[in-house]
Amino acid sequence: MLITLEGLDGSGKTTAWEALHDVYPGATFTHEPTDSWYGRAVRRSEGEEAADPLAELFLFTADHADHLSRVVRPALAEGNLVVSDRYTDSRYAYQGASLADTSVERPLEYVRGIHQAFTREPDATIYFDLDPETAAARAGATNKFERAEFLAEVRANYERLVDAEPGRFVRVDASRSPEQVLDSVEDAFAHLLAD
Repeated sequence: MLITLEGLDGSGKTTAWEALHDVYPGATFTHEPTDSWYGRAVRRSEGEEAADPLAELFLFTADHADHLSRVVRPALAEGNLVVSDRYTDSRYAYQGASLADTSVERPLEYVRGIHQAFTREPDATIYFDLDPETAAARAGATNKFERAEFLAEVRANYERLVDAEPGRFVRVDASRSPEQVLDSVEDAFAHLLAD
């Protein structure tokens, strides 16, 4: 089973992901961007204000393709639970927002279309729902992807994704304390894995 953790920067995904290591020690824990050279290229572009959004999309997409072939698909083939801190929905939401002011029509759908030919859809997604202002304050607004105005567009894209596939998403109120958020995430995992 592939379970992904999604939400705005500063919503607590990574904190929960780290805590889940103790709860599911046999699982394969991974993240996007990865630590591969593709992922390092993505991280360099994140800090570059003038990075072309379309070129950046393809860096993220290359990292995802490598992640699938190197980590996700082999782990699933071995029957492992795979837990990813960010996955395709991050790209749909964030790069969909990045492309909004370009000539790309219907950017969220465009980004999804690129991935349809090769991605492995998550079985379930925990969505850490948080307002953009709080997310920006928590994340420190250190790069272009962490500003409240941009995060508002990203959140709108996440909401569109949740509306399109309500059965796949489990919404967690990420405005609560880290302990309460983690309790909700652990409850969601227990329910998902019991089915």
